[in-house]
Amino acid sequence: MSNKFSQSLYEEAVKYIPGGVNSPVRAFKSVASTPVFIQRASGSKIYDVEGREYIDYVSSWGPMILGHSHPAVVAAIQAAAERGTSYGAPTELEIEMAKMIVEAFPSVDMVRMVSSGTEATMSAIRLARGFTGRDKIVKFEGCYHGHSDSLLAKAGSGIATLGIPGSPGVPRALAELTITLPFNDAEAVKTAVDAYGEEIACIIVEPVAGNMGVVLPTEGFLKMLRDITRRYGILLIFDEVITGFRLTYGGFQNISGISPDLTCLGKIIGGGLPVGAFGGRKDIMEKLAPAGSVYQAGTLSGNPLAMSAGIETLKILKKNIGEYEILDRRTSLLCKELQLLFDGRDIPVRTNRAGSMFTIFFTSEAVIDFSSAAQSNTELYGRYFRGILARGISLAPSQFEASFLSFAHTDEDMEKTLDACRLTLKNW
Repeated sequence: MSNKFSQSLYEEAVKYIPGGVNSPVRAFKSVASTPVFIQRASGSKIYDVEGREYIDYVSSWGPMILGHSHPAVVAAIQAAAERGTSYGAPTELEIEMAKMIVEAFPSVDMVRMVSSGTEATMSAIRLARGFTGRDKIVKFEGCYHGHSDSLLAKAGSGIATLGIPGSPGVPRALAELTITLPFNDAEAVKTAVDAYGEEIACIIVEPVAGNMGVVLPTEGFLKMLRDITRRYGILLIFDEVITGFRLTYGGFQNISGISPDLTCLGKIIGGGLPVGAFGGRKDIMEKLAPAGSVYQAGTLSGNPLAMSAGIETLKILKKNIGEYEILDRRTSLLCKELQLLFDGRDIPVRTNRAGSMFTIFFTSEAVIDFSSAAQSNTELYGRYFRGILARGISLAPSQFEASFLSFAHTDEDMEKTLDACRLTLKNW
């Protein structure tokens, strides 16, 4: 596929922006290509700078569950902008958003708004340390919780995509406070907590991993985390930045029945604008300044544009809560049809799915953790990515990411996607 304008923009970008992109996940390095530059988006489609149309399964990495440029969300942003784009002062919108989150998450009594998922997880961990008086934390291989120092050890997302084992710039002393364990390995958790339980402030986990590709928790894993953290006085943090309002109106915790102590949110609650939040039990949250002594701040937190877009998005989702089941079924059908096409060509793939999130792993083995995800053939994924992109289908430029359906995707989109896959595999 010739895309000379994107190529020229990329060549210009690398002169001024490290790697030519402002987030490593946007790079096409792992799929042996250069980024496609996007000009606009509408519904289920994105359009590049040369006017090419793509059916979009990246969904801005998850938040565009209503589709791009939803008229009601755009109108809410426009109305908010006319009143001013930022005040650095409290607004009624922040209260409305906080109430909506509290009502949707039974485990959340109070909420603090921030401006990104990284801020949310970083702040939740600081709060957990301040609340417990402990320093160590536990995370899981392949679970990406943002790029703060404590959380880059064996992370997923861009770290996995680029093959970076961690990151220079993270002090060894700080990295030593992070215990990294295999996802879905109950015995490893029990061993670590038995050894260090009195020193561990929190265990942070994506209840459904989305940053090593979609990997679901095995039966009983989340319950085991809840039980063992309660036993040792450790706080359990669910990172639902991706899964919040993506699988149901609320989080995966609403589906699993497991209540964490703290929850991190982002993406969908901003309606496509930069946003993050963390919340939980009142006795924990009231340790935050200015109510308590654990300091956290953000000049643009609760930005009125982001609050307006997020509130309108959540209102639409709540009004159409029954549509989640339909979206789940449509995603399931698409994944089954795609799997059949690969099976028909004897190409070993495993398709993991949770609601409207899915990943096609180029491996014959079941993917249950980062070690098994890492067995995927990334060269084959890159080949598939390039082939299907040339036929108008936009997937994440990495084997280790999730794809997303939105309520804007149509039956025609599904058929075009299957046709594109069929034609790509025909020339395999």
